[in-house]
Amino acid sequence: MIQRIGNLLLILALLAATGGHWALLQSVAWTSMLAEHMQSESFSAAMEQTFDGKHPCPLCCAIAAAKKSDKKTEFPLSVQKIEFPPLAPGLVLHAPTAFHLLASRDTFADSPCLTPPTPPPRLPLV
Repeated sequence: MIQRIGNLLLILALLAATGGHWALLQSVAWTSMLAEHMQSESFSAAMEQTFDGKHPCPLCCAIAAAKKSDKKTEFPLSVQKIEFPPLAPGLVLHAPTAFHLLASRDTFADSPCLTPPTPPPRLPLV
């Protein structure tokens, strides 16, 4: 139960951090506008009038104003270029002149762990 509450709180925090609350409020505003327009017009006309952007409701205007004020509080992104110091002039890497491949040895086959353990002595049954 506690894990479910924690997961729900995490989802709500992510939605708030990414601006999901604005999308939820905008969905509520569009739904109420569509229901209001459908009382007096056909479905297609109500859809057109709801989503054309020319007839915003007071909630849509409030959401747009709040989004603009939210964007003003963002911090500017400063990108810094990473510069590496120059290498020392005397440092040069060379490939080896001779290379000998050593024979591989199967160390697993020589392992003493592969022999089965001896069973402990047993007492005779009386």
